[in-house]
Amino acid sequence: MTENYEVVVVGGGAAGLSAALVLGRSRRRTLVVDAGEPRNAPSAHMQGYLSRDGMAPAEFLAAGRAEIARYGVELVRGRVVDARKDTDFTVLLAGGQTVRARRLVIATGLRDELPDVPGLAERFGRDVLHCPYCHGWEMRDLPTGVLATSPLSVHQALMVTQWSKDVRLFLHRVGEAELTDQDLRRLAAAGVAVVPGEVAGLEVTDDRLTGVRLSDGTVHDRAVLYAAPHAVPNNDLLVRLGADLHETPFGSYPVIDERGLTSVPGLWAAGNASGFSEQVVNAVSRGYRAGAAINAELLMTDLDAAVGV
Repeated sequence: MTENYEVVVVGGGAAGLSAALVLGRSRRRTLVVDAGEPRNAPSAHMQGYLSRDGMAPAEFLAAGRAEIARYGVELVRGRVVDARKDTDFTVLLAGGQTVRARRLVIATGLRDELPDVPGLAERFGRDVLHCPYCHGWEMRDLPTGVLATSPLSVHQALMVTQWSKDVRLFLHRVGEAELTDQDLRRLAAAGVAVVPGEVAGLEVTDDRLTGVRLSDGTVHDRAVLYAAPHAVPNNDLLVRLGADLHETPFGSYPVIDERGLTSVPGLWAAGNASGFSEQVVNAVSRGYRAGAAINAELLMTDLDAAVGV
């Protein structure tokens, strides 16, 4: 028998749990389907979230799951493999279970594909990093490298100098000719050393990054390396449901209004499913906004139906 819910939230990360918390407190029958693959799983801590600064991501999510349970929100471990819309949404889980929902929230986030450098993935979230706002304070004043994967990496190198004055930009697969005169002037002004040549691997001693090795065998002593991953939005369900997408330098994301509503009536997006740059604190805000808007929309829809509007 198909279970009926007022709202199904796909994704049990910060955005999905936040939306579910608001909906549960609004007395809406809500289901969260969580595949258990948060984007920040490799990180030992999260930063910049007032009152939760330094908290482990796993601890944060465990607290969120406990909170939504207090308000009767159901959570199942699983993966949504398909969704269809007629009057309501029909959601199919990997195990064959089907549920129905009046509203659907997609909070499936994105996955990071790292540059193909030996040893990089194993150290990601430790001393191979992507965000100075997430890790810069903890890595302050250390010898720092930035792996250039596109001309946009210049901006990352410049930003990192706020936390360390010993920064080297490894051009890797970016040619020196791709850097503009303005790039070079800014890098020089910031004290960033530009290192041409392809990065072949990392030097690790006693489970700590100690250097960056070029293809010619040269090793540069570094304790931290920033590397921008390629973002791949988990937008399959949005595509299946016909949501309008817009292209960005970081992938295809749904066109949404300020509340998170997509071009498909009743379909909402929150967190990194709605944009690349949503940190945990932003994702929670997005989820909260979506949950409150959905509750209000359902209330008004039912009232209008009752009075025959």
